[in-house]
Amino acid sequence: MELRTPTVSADRLRAWCGEQLGSEVDVELMRAGHLAAVAGVRLHDGREVVIKVRPHAARLAGCLAVQQQVAARGFPCPRPTSGVLDLDGHAATVEQYMPGGTAHPQTGRAAEPFAVAFARLVELAPAAPAEALRPAPAWNCWNHDRPGLWPAADDLTVDLDRVDSPGWIDRAAAEARTRLRAHHAPIIVTHGDWYAANLRWVGDRLLVAHDWDSVIADTEAAALGFAAAAYPAVGPGGEATIEETEDFLDVYAKARGQVLQRDEEECAWAAGVWLRAFDAKKQCARGVPIVSLSSGEADERLHRAGAGTSLF
Repeated sequence: MELRTPTVSADRLRAWCGEQLGSEVDVELMRAGHLAAVAGVRLHDGREVVIKVRPHAARLAGCLAVQQQVAARGFPCPRPTSGVLDLDGHAATVEQYMPGGTAHPQTGRAAEPFAVAFARLVELAPAAPAEALRPAPAWNCWNHDRPGLWPAADDLTVDLDRVDSPGWIDRAAAEARTRLRAHHAPIIVTHGDWYAANLRWVGDRLLVAHDWDSVIADTEAAALGFAAAAYPAVGPGGEATIEETEDFLDVYAKARGQVLQRDEEECAWAAGVWLRAFDAKKQCARGVPIVSLSSGEADERLHRAGAGTSLF
């Protein structure tokens, strides 16, 4: 049921770096990865880089272009040093190695550093053709064109529409999707997986934002809602409380010099419900406890999204 992350042996990685980068691996600095195999290496010529290996997808070129432009504009993210390359039938990219930092700022789960950094990213991110970044990652992909409610899962082979789960999860996602479809606004480009596991801090300063395969093109309100619902988590169950989401929305609006209109605020709450319901549905598929959303919290978040009826 689980999709397998590509594996690359140390010997194969050494040879590939020699072929593609002109210098073989001297030492591996780290290995990680969930949807991609990620290896940080120091090459014989002294360069320290990260190689990411995952299945080929048309959207990767668009994501890489956004990452390159955001880095060039001074946002703290790894600068790509290659285009999309091939490694044994998989897509490989090379980027600057940026280690260090902590998963949370010194203020812990407080919304302000996360929201201010996200507001800066939205201001710096380039325009990009939306089609180049579609389909969005599954947790953001409320506007997919598949039959049924759910998009294809990102890391599972199972059809989520066939997964048994408490009825409130599907109802929450359907309500959120209906509200998101009713929101019409310009499309922006930004990060769609803005949460602590992808961020590193020094004090309250963002040191680096990772995972630029998660670039999305969506409305500002939807992108804001995804971030506000997830930002403090380093894993399932650590997502934002309702009060923390509320704080994130307020701080973001102030950082952007804006006042969120009712339609924008409701859309943001709906986007957060979609993301959290998607994670809850996957937890059902895996047969593990549902920790990313509760029925009561879904009800309250949908109320703030303008839904007129309870899930019960």
